[in-house]
Amino acid sequence: MSDLKYWLGFNLVKGIGPAKVQALLDYYGSLAHAWQANEFELQKIGLDRRAIKTFLKTRQETDLDAALARVQQTGVSLLTREMPDYPNYLHEIPNPPPLLYYQGEILEQDQWAVAVVGTRRLTAYGRQVTRDLVAGLVQNNITVVSGLARGIDAIAHKTAIELGGRTFAVLGSGLDCIYPAENRTLAQEITQGQGAIISEYGLGVQPEAKNFPPRNRIISGLSLGVIVIEAGERSGALITTNFALEQDRDVFAVPGNINSPASRGPNKLIQEGAKLVTKVEDVLEELNLHMVAERTAVQLVLPETAEEIALYSQLSGQPIHIDDLSRSTGLPSALVSSTLTLMELKGMVQQVGGMNYILLREDGPIYNTTSEPPQES
Repeated sequence: MSDLKYWLGFNLVKGIGPAKVQALLDYYGSLAHAWQANEFELQKIGLDRRAIKTFLKTRQETDLDAALARVQQTGVSLLTREMPDYPNYLHEIPNPPPLLYYQGEILEQDQWAVAVVGTRRLTAYGRQVTRDLVAGLVQNNITVVSGLARGIDAIAHKTAIELGGRTFAVLGSGLDCIYPAENRTLAQEITQGQGAIISEYGLGVQPEAKNFPPRNRIISGLSLGVIVIEAGERSGALITTNFALEQDRDVFAVPGNINSPASRGPNKLIQEGAKLVTKVEDVLEELNLHMVAERTAVQLVLPETAEEIALYSQLSGQPIHIDDLSRSTGLPSALVSSTLTLMELKGMVQQVGGMNYILLREDGPIYNTTSEPPQES
């Protein structure tokens, strides 16, 4: 993307955040044009004197091509708000991050995500509940989002990785400044095929306290809902729930001992109307994720050719004979047979006897709920 270096350039300017970037886009149409702005125009748009001074200094001192090359050489990818791969749900929040830095992969299936957050000072109860809930989310193909902090966050990420699930860790620092340091190995494990570490902060940005509340809006923004497991009354996890409510996300809370400081936060959230959670089904039902999990399991392998698309559109959980597929698609029987064989090798369909085929999900066939599973002949 030819404009990418300009998105990076404005990200490096302190004092120009999401709202100001949007104002620049509205006025200039592109950040490439905005990068050439003069002081008078910037004042007209509404930038304050300090932001203008910082921008002019950064523009003078920064070689954007070299800056972009440095980022790419570290193995970090960039995603702007205008790119098609930018997470859909994050796009919907107020002031979404104009630019994301990430390592790992952000996949289409990751739009089905739930945040799991809580205290750094977790109890044995909090540890067990985190593991149980995350295990349930992973089993239902839900991506687990958290903040890579000590305690609940780290347990959530580790459990997702151990069970072969996907997880996002959103940082309040640059991706080369992992905090806390003991979670560097965990961050690396996430990027090796099981999700991504994500930040709106540039390389070299240290984990300052002021960075974490904005970070929390991304955690909730990437998610359909937020589960608070244990948190004190002033925990950062509660800041995440405030953002979740502003973003029209569901808030869930795990009840705990009324005498435990770690349970005061979630107990209070339940008093204020958060959904009480005792098992993962409470979350899946509220967010209607049972059906979504089944559907995404099928969509992990999508049809690639015109023949595959034609057959895919005719298949379901109900067995269909190969001759019927030939008639309904208008394809020759020999071509239908060879295409179905290839789709079966890919794990998209399964032959269930008598030359009948059904759609296949990752852990078995998707049977029509109104009929009995077919018997092998």
